[in-house]
Amino acid sequence: MLAKVIDNISCYNLDNGNMLREVTVKIGLERIDTQEEVTVEVLLDSGVTELVMSSEFTKKQRFKLKKIKNPIYIRNVNETFNKERPIENMVEVNIYYQRHRERTEIDVIRR
Repeated sequence: MLAKVIDNISCYNLDNGNMLREVTVKIGLERIDTQEEVTVEVLLDSGVTELVMSSEFTKKQRFKLKKIKNPIYIRNVNETFNKERPIENMVEVNIYYQRHRERTEIDVIRR
């Protein structure tokens, strides 16, 4: 796989020259409770409607979990429910990208 990096954005193409398959971006995540920041590479997916973070990453980076009032049940592409339990927690963070800063909530998924 070939990779080309343009201004903090990685664009991956298959070696055979097929169309763009995935785009990743380096961003900063700041924990609200301690103001500690971690830089991560994230996948941009134009088909998603929510931000998600793995429970493993959440634990490793010591993000403070907040309980979601109404659990979110995930459906697969074929409309069946995902075998994992529903999303029950989220984290509140500040996201940094270049000169932009935004406070947001990210759902925590189990893997």
